[in-house]
Amino acid sequence: MLDLDLLRAFVSVVDAGGFTRAGERVHRTQSTVSQQIKRLEAEAGQPLFLRAGRRVRLTEPGERLLGYARRILALSAEAKAALGHTAPVTLRLGIPDDFALSALTRAVGTFAAARPEVRLAVRCGVSCDLSADLARGDLDVALHKREPRSGSAYAVWPEQPCWIAGADHPLPALDPVPLVAFTHGCLYRSRAIHALEAAGLAWRIAYESPNLLGLQAALASGLGIAVLERRIVTAEHRILGTADGLPPVPPTEIALGVADGAPPAALDLAAALARFCGTVQAHAA
Repeated sequence: MLDLDLLRAFVSVVDAGGFTRAGERVHRTQSTVSQQIKRLEAEAGQPLFLRAGRRVRLTEPGERLLGYARRILALSAEAKAALGHTAPVTLRLGIPDDFALSALTRAVGTFAAARPEVRLAVRCGVSCDLSADLARGDLDVALHKREPRSGSAYAVWPEQPCWIAGADHPLPALDPVPLVAFTHGCLYRSRAIHALEAAGLAWRIAYESPNLLGLQAALASGLGIAVLERRIVTAEHRILGTADGLPPVPPTEIALGVADGAPPAALDLAAALARFCGTVQAHAA
């Protein structure tokens, strides 16, 4: 008898292209998935993968087993459905750290409460990572910042980034401009650097962080200035502009994407997020 959990791990490794990503898909550690494959290979009596570092490929017996594994798992799901058992659907959602996070998380929680048959796996991160994971199929739905009109999406909303500084501190010396920014790859960081260089202004990274709370604290402490979305401004911050010697910043947009091949419930989640984003944008206008 071939264990269904082991077959599920086997198919996940094949589809993900490796043990680490397979673990993320089935919510197991890399070592757990590796042990499951070893158990399956012991049951099969032969190796199923050829391992070369982090990359794996199927052996000939592994290729033969793959078709059977998919059929067995499909028949198992069909049998459960016939008996009235609805298997839970896991949706992998990516959301940015700098977009109304508290309210957005509440909206996601409302969706989860209304759809108990859906299991949400939510990851908060930087937009460049979220968009890359969505394209790879490692996320089913993602909300992320991007260049305007840079591809298809379920929905998009315009954003106008601006220069932000601490409210209780004088404008720092702008030679070079001390930047407070997300880590490398962030669209706002690129916007700030390109705008300064186009204006002939030197710059330096004074503070960088992968999360918004760190940036907000750095700005409030007078460590530098940042290009961020106007929505994140608090009473501890103030908005700067051309009158302060800073160049204009081109617009960006926030995009809501659904991965190809995502479960049908992903469209319901996208619709709920689109309603939320539309409300947020209307209040910000």
